[in-house]
Amino acid sequence: MTVPIAVAITGGIGAGKSEALAAFGRHGAATVSADEIVHELLRRDEVKAAVVERLGHGVVGPDGMLDRKAIATVVFNDREALAWLEALLHPLVSAEYLVWRELLGQLPQPPKVCVTEVPLLYESGGEGRFDKVVAISAPRKLRQARSLVATDDREQRLLPDAEKLKRADFAYVNTGSLEELDAFVGSVMADLGA
Repeated sequence: MTVPIAVAITGGIGAGKSEALAAFGRHGAATVSADEIVHELLRRDEVKAAVVERLGHGVVGPDGMLDRKAIATVVFNDREALAWLEALLHPLVSAEYLVWRELLGQLPQPPKVCVTEVPLLYESGGEGRFDKVVAISAPRKLRQARSLVATDDREQRLLPDAEKLKRADFAYVNTGSLEELDAFVGSVMADLGA
């Protein structure tokens, strides 16, 4: 079994992590985001039951599914609820990621590289599960302009961008065009031998 090189993308809100993930996909890497995994987890009956028990029925939408916006409203106004939700989801996300990576290695022609977007990589202590880390940053005003969500409260809990860039194997300050970001990703893939 050939296990792909595992790469994590991390960075602040609005830095361009999702665009970088898409670029890795265009350059031949298998990709998944932690957010995609969370979406799937929130559909599981046992996860839904635990979330409703802790956060209340107000987080269930009219369709009977968990409402991510309602959950966000609750947890970003209640630090204990946020800590509880992260403690519930982070181990499950990690387990799902590891299964995904193992399944990739079992493919007849496994990808050389698999890339995962992990916004809270360093904050959750998850960097040890990856072979390489890519940190994407951008100036605060640019990130705020790109983001659809308020960043102030959420970013207070995050490791500063400068620290993420210092710890990462590859770092990119995303102030240019999508073509420039794509070129950076291409250079990372070349360095990884993919």
